[in-house]
Amino acid sequence: MMLNLKGLSVYYGGIHALQGIDIDVSDGKIITLIGANGAGKSTMLNSIIGLVKPSAGTITWDGEDITGRDPKDIVSRGLVLIPEGRHVFPNLTVDENLHLGAYFRNDKAAIKADREKVFALFPRLNERIRQSAGTLSGGEQQMLAVARGLMSSPKILMLDEPSLGLAPLVSKMIFDIIREINKNGTTILLIEQNAHAALEIADYAYVLETGTITMQDTGAALLKNDNIRKAYLGEG
Repeated sequence: MMLNLKGLSVYYGGIHALQGIDIDVSDGKIITLIGANGAGKSTMLNSIIGLVKPSAGTITWDGEDITGRDPKDIVSRGLVLIPEGRHVFPNLTVDENLHLGAYFRNDKAAIKADREKVFALFPRLNERIRQSAGTLSGGEQQMLAVARGLMSSPKILMLDEPSLGLAPLVSKMIFDIIREINKNGTTILLIEQNAHAALEIADYAYVLETGTITMQDTGAALLKNDNIRKAYLGEG
């Protein structure tokens, strides 16, 4: 399966937020998108998931055009977004948040198996299973947001700034878990301001500047690129 964006354009009022974006997300890979604030990264994810309607271009998933489809339909096809800011349900328990992640599913045995996998990845959530999500630390809320997404049984997990506001050690743990999720068979589309950490785990990466893809290559190659090192890695 593959996700393709072809000629994707989005306007916000008079602002051309995305300008003819072409991106391929291959099955089983970690694809990352780096860029400054306001470059259009979140707009791209919101377009894929159906929250923003493109003005031009197509979004194709497994050979089928899903451009502008209802978000419920897109999620049911296995595309899941973990939004920036976590957006857990603060007044619900960890357990209830996880149940909501499996809202579209009826396969009870598989849901139970996925819960066990989630707790193996995030043992701290199991320790806090009856705790209200709003009382968790920022890092624990990010774990819960990712775990809730995994309960949807995604084919592609899209993460918008998963390390934002987290302490370095917690951030490193989140990236380790993203790598582990990918090893377990889930394709990852990652948006991240921590360019160094994102490029380190990426199979392939795109650089987005003011709505346009300006560079693309393997994560390893971009880590060595002088322009990237100066602009995004604080080197040189």
